Amino acid sequence: QARAGIISTVEVLKVMEAFVNEPNYTVWSDLSCNLGILSTLLSHTDFYEEIQVFVKDVFSPIGERLGWDPKPGEGHLDALLRGLVLGKLGKAGHKATLEEARRRFKDHVEGKHILSADLRSPVYVTILKHGDSTTLDTMLKLHKQADMQEEKNRIERVLGAISQPELIQKVLTFALSEEVRPQDTVSVIGGVAGGSKQGRKAAWKFVRDNWEELYNRYQGGFLISRLIKV
Repeated sequence: QARAGIISTVEVLKVMEAFVNEPNYTVWSDLSCNLGILSTLLSHTDFYEEIQVFVKDVFSPIGERLGWDPKPGEGHLDALLRGLVLGKLGKAGHKATLEEARRRFKDHVEGKHILSADLRSPVYVTILKHGDSTTLDTMLKLHKQADMQEEKNRIERVLGAISQPELIQKVLTFALSEEVRPQDTVSVIGGVAGGSKQGRKAAWKFVRDNWEELYNRYQGGFLISRLIKV
């Protein structure tokens, strides 16, 4: 109804607040998706910072309950929920989540304590969103060193979280490099487009500037339609 303009978005946010004690992954996934759409729309307004505060308020209680480490008897959905919640809090700049993500990332890079697969994406996206050129260089190094394609893809999907304009350009250039398989280039560009307001503009310009190469690469296949969509 809010999307159709029948009711105010404020009503939707009030309903979302009622879910703070919700334990179900599917519900949180839906809340996260809808808040993501709202966040994208509000990124062009003065309300962007306020929606980040709202995200922190809604996701903090479940984040504190779940913690960072698996508990005995947990199921697969609990692990998915932990990754979802920590990633959401980290991107929104939740202080404790950001600090813990940086600590765990440092241990991971130094080989002291390797991150579990479930925590890698939320940690990567958090440190990139609030990172600098050193952070990006470290992530690109991890990408180069990764033995498994799954890990390479995981890194490729989150690189677009970086927010400085010159680093966004570096990620876009990386997308067309030989380091990235042709079928995965779209994921990198899509990550940039979905990462920030600056990323969306930069990705759109990059696609226009490199249209001939991208079109020749994908012809009329499904990847070109996916690229346009993102």
